Amino acid sequence: MFTGLSAFPLTPVTPAGFDEHGFIRILERITSAGVDSIGVLGSTGSYAYLTRSQRSHISGIAKSHAGNIPVMICVGAVSTDEVLRLADDAQAAGADALLLPPVSYQTLRDDEVFGVFETLTQYVSVPVCIYDNPGTTHFEFSDELHGRIATLPGIKSVKIPGVPPSPEDALARVKRLKAKLPEGVTVGISGDASAANGLNAGCEVWYSVCGGLFPHVAKEMTDAAARGDRERVVQLSERLQPLWDLFRKHGGSIRVMAAAAGVLGLTEADCLPRPLRPLSADDLADVAAVISRLGLR
Repeated sequence: MFTGLSAFPLTPVTPAGFDEHGFIRILERITSAGVDSIGVLGSTGSYAYLTRSQRSHISGIAKSHAGNIPVMICVGAVSTDEVLRLADDAQAAGADALLLPPVSYQTLRDDEVFGVFETLTQYVSVPVCIYDNPGTTHFEFSDELHGRIATLPGIKSVKIPGVPPSPEDALARVKRLKAKLPEGVTVGISGDASAANGLNAGCEVWYSVCGGLFPHVAKEMTDAAARGDRERVVQLSERLQPLWDLFRKHGGSIRVMAAAAGVLGLTEADCLPRPLRPLSADDLADVAAVISRLGLR
């Protein structure tokens, strides 16, 4: 499950709580595209804003609607004890893998991050993916730390942020990381705007926010990468540049994806957990215009 397209869906939340029907509609789009895996409760899945009970319920809904598609569930939390409780819930829901970001209040040291992964991998019976997302966790992995953690039993993939814009630099960056990893541990690109560079540089999987709402075009990109059709990968990403521009304008993907889900009629217009707020009417119109122009239905 650690190759191809891993679609990361939005978790819609209304004042009444988790929007189960909206979430199921989003999952139906994902499964219809035949993605390779589903990543539930990632950053765009709002895991940090949800209670343990909500996360358990969402995990169960995702697994029950995924069909034969494997589901990876994020178990990020500030304390190691809570990570293990969330891992219990995720495994009880049928998780095929777990995603772990090094969430913290106090700044973590390398040995502390290693310790969280060591404890989790000793505790669980499913594979684990390292979630490297310094934009939210404020922890910077070194390639050496990735390599050290990747030697733990059960570590199967590393989810990295964006790669450099130059294809040559992206290739060098991915090669440096892979040189530190054991055989069989894949490298996955996130940061959707640099997904084409990452895939063409040798990343085996795209951990994709775009794929969580627009899975068909994202699947086309990963399929092209699997064929070695680098030119097609770049063409598809360039076509999606207006979407990447919106992500950049609004400081990330979550507000844009929430707005897009509302535009498509999948969720309420306001489907973000507080304190997050929806985009303004003018910005919402921009999102609708990009969806229409690109034919993202």
